[in-house]
Amino acid sequence: MSGQRILVVEDEPKLASLLVDYLQAAGYEVEHVANGLAVVPLFRAREHGLILLDLMLPGQDGLQVCRALRAFSRVPVIMVTARVDEVDRLLGLEIGADDYICKPFSPREVVARVKAVLRRFEPVAQPPAGLQLAPASYRATYNGKLLELTPVEFRLLAALAALPGQVMSRDQLMNHLYDDHRVVTDRTVDSHVKNLRRKLDCAAPGRDLVRSIYGVGYCLEP
Repeated sequence: MSGQRILVVEDEPKLASLLVDYLQAAGYEVEHVANGLAVVPLFRAREHGLILLDLMLPGQDGLQVCRALRAFSRVPVIMVTARVDEVDRLLGLEIGADDYICKPFSPREVVARVKAVLRRFEPVAQPPAGLQLAPASYRATYNGKLLELTPVEFRLLAALAALPGQVMSRDQLMNHLYDDHRVVTDRTVDSHVKNLRRKLDCAAPGRDLVRSIYGVGYCLEP
């Protein structure tokens, strides 16, 4: 997720400069400190989306820094170490690090690891509060009101609710509508969406939970 602020904690100037350059090129805002004692005060003053933390640092080593951070924050931490023995690897993870990278490494690998860890921490969209689906009985309620959906409408709502906030094309929705996978047209999908919207509007007037994206498809507002 580009645009987030990354804190690089590295006391080797050339390596730190390389990491900063690559992360900035990937779209991240990057800060750098070389002393372990500077990390917690800086993070408290200005939170970061992820910390790239060297193990061997002046002032306070990476393990101590990670323990101090974990006392008050779950910020993602990637440990960077030249000590490749298994004990240090495990210890780095046991104290709350989210990943580790061993030196020497490719800066591109670091960027890929940063992106992967940040993806794990992305907030997951939730279906609208008050929407309850019971697939076994094809029963759906919203704010305690029974929606009286047909099986096709229930499957349509369940498909949209599985990916709240994400647009699903008509082709994608078609695959969820019928058990026999019959061929239907775009207009069929639109007709079912229209009926679903009408029933949702009865339970939540004016809420417009199913949003139409012109030329693309539909999404359920999270």
